Amino acid sequence: MSGAWVRTRDELRAQRRRRPHRCWDHLLAAPLWPKYGVNLGTLLRTCDAVGACLVVPRRPWIDEALARGNTLRRPSCVHRISSPLDLLAAQGAKDSAILGVELADDAVRLGDLPAARRRTVIVLGNESDGIPYDALPLLDTIVEIPMVGSGLSLNVAVAGSLVLYRLAGLM
Repeated sequence: MSGAWVRTRDELRAQRRRRPHRCWDHLLAAPLWPKYGVNLGTLLRTCDAVGACLVVPRRPWIDEALARGNTLRRPSCVHRISSPLDLLAAQGAKDSAILGVELADDAVRLGDLPAARRRTVIVLGNESDGIPYDALPLLDTIVEIPMVGSGLSLNVAVAGSLVLYRLAGLM
């Protein structure tokens, strides 16, 4: 290495911006119709990285799925809800921005999405069915993640992570 200085993990951690996290404050990742639990723990780690909360439906297998994929050493911000549509309606009534990650003719490309300036709920469907049709009218904005390959979707952890980083203003 030609004179490069490599910082230690402790030095990198010390430089990170310390910001208190308040539940329901700014960004909420909401995979409200999950099919595969393996992605939820990974998405929870991204939520921690950007200071967001994770909102999941009450299902018997969710806690195990979160524990299996979550390698964080401290408690994470997870909220459990009974009705996805009721959550979206309530957040909309509180003037939250409701953003869905989905394919649609009028979707905003991820690269054109500005950082969130108010509380924003990022609604994620599942890999095979997307966001259910009855939830689409509750969305303020639809964002599309451009893809050049033959697949139509990314898994919920990857899609959610890309959008969370963009909305947090970290990319």
